[in-house]
Amino acid sequence: MFELKCKDVGFDCPAVVRGPTKEEVLKQAAEHAAKVHNTQVTPELAGKVSALIRQAE
Repeated sequence: MFELKCKDVGFDCPAVVRGPTKEEVLKQAAEHAAKVHNTQVTPELAGKVSALIRQAE
């Protein structure tokens, strides 16, 4: 299981996105960013965010 903490991306947000693959986490994170933060995920941003996805503890 992998996870991404929204605050690690730079948002003041407690959300944590989890999924079985990094690709799934990135997809869910992009949906969250668009819906909650009104942010469009560009390929450049996706690359940076992808590097922040960690193995869940």
